[in-house]
Amino acid sequence: MARQSKRMKAAADQVDRDKVHELGEAIDVVIKTATAKFDETVEMAVRLGVDPRQADQNVRGTLVLPHGTGKSVRVLVFAKGDKEREATEAGADFVGGDELVKKISEEGWLEFDSVVATPDMMGTVGRIGKVLGPRGLMPNPKLGTVTFEVAKAVEEMKAGKIEYRVDKAGIVHVPVGKASFGREKLEGNALAVLGSLNRAKPSSAKGNYMVSVNVSSTMGPGVKVSTVAARAAA
Repeated sequence: MARQSKRMKAAADQVDRDKVHELGEAIDVVIKTATAKFDETVEMAVRLGVDPRQADQNVRGTLVLPHGTGKSVRVLVFAKGDKEREATEAGADFVGGDELVKKISEEGWLEFDSVVATPDMMGTVGRIGKVLGPRGLMPNPKLGTVTFEVAKAVEEMKAGKIEYRVDKAGIVHVPVGKASFGREKLEGNALAVLGSLNRAKPSSAKGNYMVSVNVSSTMGPGVKVSTVAARAAA
């Protein structure tokens, strides 16, 4: 069993594991315990009352965090002609077609965080589906990443668009910013996530939908959040 560092033990000692906090109060605790030498990411983990094995309960969605993620996102766009120029002008980091597919498939190049493709390029992109798919990078029309509106897609990703998906245990893990954001911005982002999850509730889900909510920093302990406010977030 790995030994707990003095820093992590000191952080854990500041958290009452049994206490359920209001969202803002929980975020204050997380910020206080984020004492690593880097700007820790604050993440929210929401356990949902769904069965992910059922296709109609596989909760998934996207949203643009109102205060961004605090992370610089490298966007790759597969496009040609006018759309290639449009993506470049919107701030895409890499734009192209066959040459980028070749670089990824032959050189193992993966120095990007998000991928967008115009519909007419999906035949080309499909050749590297086995590379992009397992990494969650394959463009998907349901997530707005297969589109002719490439400028909008790039701008949203640069502004803090995130994707979430319930895992096999029924939990959604979502980053809501950096500890340096402070309570107001982190709470605003967290409420936006909770609202999106509420709107994504499957009609077939019965009983308690928001089972539990926790927030934590990269290196810090989890802090319990009241699900009352979580269920009310719009």
